[in-house]
Amino acid sequence: MTCEVDLYGHWTCPFVHRVAWALAERGIDHGHVEVPPSAVRPKDFVLPQEFIAHSPRLEIPMVRVGEEYLADSIPVLEWLEVVVPDAPALLPRDEEGAARVRERMGRIDAEVFTPMVGVYYGVDDDRIATASASLSRALEGVAAWLDVEPWLAGASPTLVDAVFVPFLVREGALRSLGFVDPVPDAVLEYAGRIRAGRGWPAVAWTPEQADELVARFLARRRKTRVNRETRTTGAARGASPDGRPT
Repeated sequence: MTCEVDLYGHWTCPFVHRVAWALAERGIDHGHVEVPPSAVRPKDFVLPQEFIAHSPRLEIPMVRVGEEYLADSIPVLEWLEVVVPDAPALLPRDEEGAARVRERMGRIDAEVFTPMVGVYYGVDDDRIATASASLSRALEGVAAWLDVEPWLAGASPTLVDAVFVPFLVREGALRSLGFVDPVPDAVLEYAGRIRAGRGWPAVAWTPEQADELVARFLARRRKTRVNRETRTTGAARGASPDGRPT
């Protein structure tokens, strides 16, 4: 490595975990610039000027390599393969292998991350249960890949594993938030391989961090439910949703 690398992000962000895991798994030394996501950002927090300039939607993760910047996790993962070519690769060099990695990254984004969001942002019990079941079904699809190979797209880790890692970081928190359906045995065994690798310490949560995240989402859930009940009660008493008499 001849270029300096910095990762802009925060431990609460799953997309940051993708990049942090890949950097560590590839053995790329890097600095960390704390940029909390907007939902947990203190009001007096000052965004770094270079972040404002180079992250068009002010979203994390963003990475700096030398004088170049890029934001958005999957583009960043692929970009790092190009701009840091002397580190071990996580994207196959052959066209067919790279295409398979990209297809599976997209599937994880759509099939795993969508119900994950449904669980931890869920408010209604029925919808949380539906998201939980959908997540379990998506994990069965992941398990089918693992029935063939030890990693999600081959005999060694790839960018697909980087994209999936946030689920493993969050699994315990998801359980506390309503994920009640089973995780296939193949995924549990695979999780052991991930946690034994050199990328895991870069993303693993402490118990305190997991508890903090769960508390945030439960507080949000309670607040939303109270607001709904208040609106419903007000409407039943002949008030408009903003509290004015009708």
